[in-house]
Order: sequence, then C-alpha cells, then structure tokens
Amino acid sequence: MKNLLRITILITALIFSSGAIADEASSCHFHGKTIATEEVVINCAVERKELLIKQSKIDPSWKAIEQDKIELVDGKKGKEWLITFTNPTVDDKMKEKLYIFFTAPGNFIAANFTGK
Repeated sequence: MKNLLRITILITALIFSSGAIADEASSCHFHGKTIATEEVVINCAVERKELLIKQSKIDPSWKAIEQDKIELVDGKKGKEWLITFTNPTVDDKMKEKLYIFFTAPGNFIAANFTGK
C-alpha cells in the first residue's frame, strides 16, 4: 500500500511538473490581442533564429544575418508578423531567405524558406 501511494505521488509530481518547464523560446509568449511592436517581434525573431540554429534546423551561418524586412501581413487567422532574413552565403539558393511568422501579439507561428 505504501509503494502504491509513493508511485501515485511520483507520477502526479512528474505530470504536473512538466507543465512548469518552459521551452527555450518562452520569453516570446504573449497573451491578449494587443499588436506587438516591431522591436519586440524582431527580438523574438532573432531568438527563434538562434533556437533553429541550436536545433540544427538551419545552418550556423544564419547567426550573423540580421533581418531584412518586417511587415504585418494578412494570414490565415488574421494579421501576422512576417520577418525576412536573407543569407547570400548559402549554397542552396532556394534557402537563401528565411521567413519567420508571428501572431500580431508576438507569438511564434512558423519558420520556413517559402514565405507561405
């Protein structure tokens, strides 16, 4: 009976403690509908780009690349921020532009090389 109680407590602790651990890009998680400033979104895009490098999803050469363009565009669910980075040193010209999308309040949506 004591072992069953210990196992139950341990499982409960593991389940509820995992929700308290934030992902690496959690500093750019916002609530509400207020549109984020360009400065906030650019900082979040740089953080996301560094995370993509760390996860080996994009080449480390992207680290030194600054954003080219930021714009508020019409997305599938309303306004979205679109931040564009251009890396002329990449071998694959189809991956020369990195597009990072955020909701209007500043939450990450997606990153890709297509801009769609």
